[in-house]
Amino acid sequence: MSTATETASTTPTPVRTGVRSAPSTGTIIRTTLLITGAIIMLIPVAWAVLSSFKDTSELAQRPPTIIPRDPTFANYTEALTSFNFLTYFKNSVIVTVAATALTLFINSMAAFALSKYNFRGRNALFLLTLATIMIPLQVILLPVYQVVANLGLVNSLWGLIIPPAATPTGVFLLRQYMLTIPDDLIEAARIDGASEWRIFWRIMMPLCRPALAVVAIFSIIWRWNDFLWPLIIAQDESVYTLPVALARFNGQQVVPFNLVLAMSVLTILPVVIIFLVLQRHILTGIAQTGLK
Repeated sequence: MSTATETASTTPTPVRTGVRSAPSTGTIIRTTLLITGAIIMLIPVAWAVLSSFKDTSELAQRPPTIIPRDPTFANYTEALTSFNFLTYFKNSVIVTVAATALTLFINSMAAFALSKYNFRGRNALFLLTLATIMIPLQVILLPVYQVVANLGLVNSLWGLIIPPAATPTGVFLLRQYMLTIPDDLIEAARIDGASEWRIFWRIMMPLCRPALAVVAIFSIIWRWNDFLWPLIIAQDESVYTLPVALARFNGQQVVPFNLVLAMSVLTILPVVIIFLVLQRHILTGIAQTGLK
């Protein structure tokens, strides 16, 4: 006992000096490149935000100024009064929320079937789903429009919500995440008498929150910024979304760039807020679904 005590007392204890090792050259280069890339990406956004507070004379000034001399909210107030912003904003919100909810529901059900059910042709069906990622929208635009027209959904918000609801990227992300959930958990629920719908809704959905957050933010960005499909389907001003309305605004004989900049800033603001709120789930979901 005494020997053990002496050994323990004579064992050198590591001393924390508080001095951190210097970063390696590779870390410094990588960090510098990432910061430079981030600044280059943010310059256009920062310029648009700052310019939205300039008047028309300052916008036309050469060389252009970076910081507005006399910042004003007149561009925002004038745009909101001369531009039917609330209607277009409401349409964008309805289309984005409804399409995202439908996307999560359809894609999660498809991913559940492709990950947890064994049936003939499952892998072929999954590969066929992935192959559709390589097909651009322009190729299938005409047949999809004909289907939507036959269903009477042209010039309606449902025509903007339903067709792009099922996305192969969402099916892929959710399937990869569901494969990490043990099958024993589902088998135990079946033994306890749970139905397949109860297993899907009460067990799989709560466990897939990180992956659902990733698909949700992707869907929100896609639907909010979608331009080509709404441009074709929305033929009346009452169903315009913000990207389509901004494009029509730019098509006027005299383009009011000060108002367009103000409306553009208001358009990108909701997506930025949603990303900031969900960014922790997004990073976790991307790391766990294999989307690296």
